[in-house]
Amino acid sequence: MTTTLDGGDWIRGITIRQPWATCILAGKRTENRPVHWPWRGWILLHSGKQLDRAALRDPLVATAIRDRELHRGAVIGVARLTDCHLDQGPEPCTSPWAQRDVHHLILADVHELPLPVPVRGALSAWKPSQDLVDRVLQQLPGLRP
Repeated sequence: MTTTLDGGDWIRGITIRQPWATCILAGKRTENRPVHWPWRGWILLHSGKQLDRAALRDPLVATAIRDRELHRGAVIGVARLTDCHLDQGPEPCTSPWAQRDVHHLILADVHELPLPVPVRGALSAWKPSQDLVDRVLQQLPGLRP
């Protein structure tokens, strides 16, 4: 399946270190970022090549990734970015994944790819090529932008 839209017009990519990227596939819906993200809409979930080894000792993370492979350097899913807000209180975000004093990217409609698609990512939001978008959508025939 292909889309008539250019790859970068309706979707962006976001690179997330492991194990955090896999945690999103397992139910984590708050991604912590140091800066505000103005983009809203569909995003490719790209697992970075770096591994956050300290995170592997976190019980919440360990439970989420149990029996899952930590693919690196590949698009492993898609999600819809619905909001981004700064958590400064006095009412903190209630997600167990949320960190204080950072921006929270709120994710919905997460879809895991059956087969990871190897590709280079970037530190900020990036525009995927049409070829990459087509390869991802081929694995998710029910997804309509």
